[in-house]
Amino acid sequence: MEIRVLEYFLMVAREENITRAAKQLHMTQPSLSRQLMKLEDELQTPLFIRGKRKIELTEAGRILRRRAQEIVSMIEKTEQEVMQNEQMIGQITIGTGIFEASQSFLSSAVEQFMNDYPQVKFDIYTGNADLIKEKLDDGTVDIGILMEPVNIEKYHFIRLSQKEKWGIIVCEDHELAQHDKVTAAMLAKQKLFSTSRMTVQNEVIHWLSNGLKHIDFPVTYNFNTTVLPLIRKNLGAVVTIEGAYRAENHEHLVFIPFEPELKTGIVIVWKKDTVMSNVLKKFITLIESISKEY
Repeated sequence: MEIRVLEYFLMVAREENITRAAKQLHMTQPSLSRQLMKLEDELQTPLFIRGKRKIELTEAGRILRRRAQEIVSMIEKTEQEVMQNEQMIGQITIGTGIFEASQSFLSSAVEQFMNDYPQVKFDIYTGNADLIKEKLDDGTVDIGILMEPVNIEKYHFIRLSQKEKWGIIVCEDHELAQHDKVTAAMLAKQKLFSTSRMTVQNEVIHWLSNGLKHIDFPVTYNFNTTVLPLIRKNLGAVVTIEGAYRAENHEHLVFIPFEPELKTGIVIVWKKDTVMSNVLKKFITLIESISKEY
């Protein structure tokens, strides 16, 4: 499977039309069609559903698109690192969740590094710890900023002193909205929305079990942004960290911390035993230095 053909495939997937894709690639439509059929023969599966006006991906095509994007991105990144290794030019990809400690630390680190090395570019990927670890492992993310608990045996890490405070988000009309703190017992009759990350969910369940005999999460989420419209309709309470609440539009919403407190640590990680560009080495040196302030 050639990288060039994967790039052809991605262009067709994006344009959803062979003629338009061929024009973008500066090649003829018959030539592009032959390359695509050759790719399908090589993989022994159809990649496209060919309609009169539009081309759609099959399930196999959608899988290939995801992997092809990762492969092409990795090739481009590698080429940049090799060609620009002696110069402070390149790109650093950072994966982070949505929490206050990471946002304040990340903005400070990126600002300082861009001032010193203006030709370096940053690509910020937002995801939960599980998704970011996948991208760290396949090399598409250089540095991850993760919320604990998380397994970091495979990584070098820095633990920030700042911690995220857990609680609930409810709409301002909710019966608990006027409270300064919320106990597990106060949540007994509430519909609770929880993160889908099982390691974090278990931490929350352990805390809730002090006051609840039965714990059920009718809704789970990857990012609480997706469930906030339900909370604004007073359909339940989101169990989340304060930093995620601060980062979102919290109009008509209230964050209430747990009592007793439940706090979560933040770690900055990067892969062990991996070859790093000079740009990445310099940036890690910087974050090791300024992490003491956080």
